[in-house]
Amino acid sequence: MVEFICPIVMLMLTVAFGASFVRVVIGPTLPDRVVALDMAATIVVALILTHCVRSGSYYYIPAAISIALLSFVGTVALALYIRRGGAE
Repeated sequence: MVEFICPIVMLMLTVAFGASFVRVVIGPTLPDRVVALDMAATIVVALILTHCVRSGSYYYIPAAISIALLSFVGTVALALYIRRGGAE
């Protein structure tokens, strides 16, 4: 079952990443771009973890955790930047 579902999930995540990347590039406001960038990072983590499940090797899980943590810290930093009146 995993051999059938994982490629479909990876295709759907790739399409979602493309839509998120488009929003990062043409987002009308900075908060839209920040949210889209956070979503893109989350999708990358999901792609990495789906690859781990599909291949059966779990060597990339620390990379996924690192990306998730850096994404969280980056989103918080950008939110504070926007809150303090940056990019006006």
